[in-house]
Amino acid sequence: MRLIGMLDSPYVRRVAISLRLMGLPFDHEPVSVFRDYDAFAAINPVVKAPTLVTEAGVVLMDSGLILEHLERLAPAGRTLNPADLEGHARAQRIIGLALAACEKTVQLVYEFNLRPQDKQHAPWVDRVRGQLGEAYRLLEAAVAGETSWLLGSRPSQAGVTAAVAWSFTAFALPGAVEAGDHPALADLARRAEATPAFLATPIA
Repeated sequence: MRLIGMLDSPYVRRVAISLRLMGLPFDHEPVSVFRDYDAFAAINPVVKAPTLVTEAGVVLMDSGLILEHLERLAPAGRTLNPADLEGHARAQRIIGLALAACEKTVQLVYEFNLRPQDKQHAPWVDRVRGQLGEAYRLLEAAVAGETSWLLGSRPSQAGVTAAVAWSFTAFALPGAVEAGDHPALADLARRAEATPAFLATPIA
């Protein structure tokens, strides 16, 4: 399999880390949707990261859909989502909040880095900042109540995605969220980033 995209994208990184944790072999091709647009378009004309090219040559996109496919390929005992209904719902809530935090971080990065300062709309920026803060407030509460399985002997997709989200925001928007206000998240990310799968998949 081929994973296309840069690891400074949380969506690419969560897929790459998950592939390692599932024990699924893949080749990572760090093609940028900005700098390497034409090269990316030659693989996936939509130019959406991550893109996964399966062994059969099928081009998949969207990290959630890619991971849904990978769960079906993972060997027994290497899947990352709970099998029981209640556990799955709790995990999906954590993943949803983490992805919302990633989305709001990306919106702010694009606003600050791609839009001229005199064109930035302050009410919109304030709204997105508020959404980012709420996503992390709720994620902190959810993670604090689930520490037993998020990053245990059998890692979970919820733990991977929460840790990737926190590290991404800290990397892309330093100071946007304070570790002191989110101790459970900060600790989860610190422990996750010290594991082999995360170390082999650095954000930059």
